[in-house]
Amino acid sequence: MKEFMGKTFQLENKTAILLYQKYAKEMPIFDYHCHLSAKEIYENRQFNNLTEVWVVDGNYGDHYKWRAMRANGIPERYITGNASAEDKFLKWAETVPYTIGNPLYHWTHMELKHFFGITKVLSPKTAQEIYYEANK
Repeated sequence: MKEFMGKTFQLENKTAILLYQKYAKEMPIFDYHCHLSAKEIYENRQFNNLTEVWVVDGNYGDHYKWRAMRANGIPERYITGNASAEDKFLKWAETVPYTIGNPLYHWTHMELKHFFGITKVLSPKTAQEIYYEANK
């Protein structure tokens, strides 16, 4: 069985592994489907915590995560409302196990691994530890 999020994650054959290792591995990530405003990207906005980037900050946020959280029965105050950043993150972590099979599950863990070096699986049990590690 392949290691979850291992070095060949989503690389299904030798050619894919070769192309990734030789050409793509050191390239920057180009995200043409970004939920940040162009102004924030241009100004290199710095976020206060992972919740601002992942769930919501003012009028911006990831509507895919919002939809998953709503489908999981999370009250709106933890999605776009006035709950604390940490509480919103904990509610996202509560939703993540229900996203297995959805790209949200892989995106969440790829971002944790690549940007924060966190390889733990996000769940209600690991949420608080991951939140503090990512927001150091």
